[in-house]
Amino acid sequence: MNLNARRILVLNAGYEPLGLTSIRRGVVLVQSDTADTVIASSLFLRTPSRPVPVPSVIRLRRMIRRPLGRLSLNRHNILRRDKYTCQYCGAKGKLLTIDHVLPKSRGGRDTWENLVTACLRCNTRKGDRTPEEAGMPLLKKPRPPSYLAWITFEIAEIPAEWKPFLPALRSSRVYAD
Repeated sequence: MNLNARRILVLNAGYEPLGLTSIRRGVVLVQSDTADTVIASSLFLRTPSRPVPVPSVIRLRRMIRRPLGRLSLNRHNILRRDKYTCQYCGAKGKLLTIDHVLPKSRGGRDTWENLVTACLRCNTRKGDRTPEEAGMPLLKKPRPPSYLAWITFEIAEIPAEWKPFLPALRSSRVYAD
């Protein structure tokens, strides 16, 4: 079994989500009595003496204070936030560009609120104009991903057993409230 392929949801002592960890790290936290298994998966690690159950969700025994994480602002994460969909025409695919809603030549900055995914055709058509000037309204207003989206951004699908612990997570998993 590839220990790096699966992830474990880590909860704080008060059951709020903190992040994801590898199977190896999660098992070590449980075995060292730093965390408790909340939900076990059907997987086991084989050891010379006995099989070790792999948790799906763990809860730390002590409350830790941790600042909210921030997702890096880069091309890959913008494409993922916008679900590989042009925010002007709705075209899907991998051959997409990143467009500044307010063009850089007009003072537009590289921020979550000013960058969207666009197909090459729409990006060229919009040119050095705002969406209003080009007559090309955005499908969704660009916003930074929420904290819970940041936690689960790296995985394609959220396991069903995690959902009770991620109540504020919308189905899109992308935009903040």
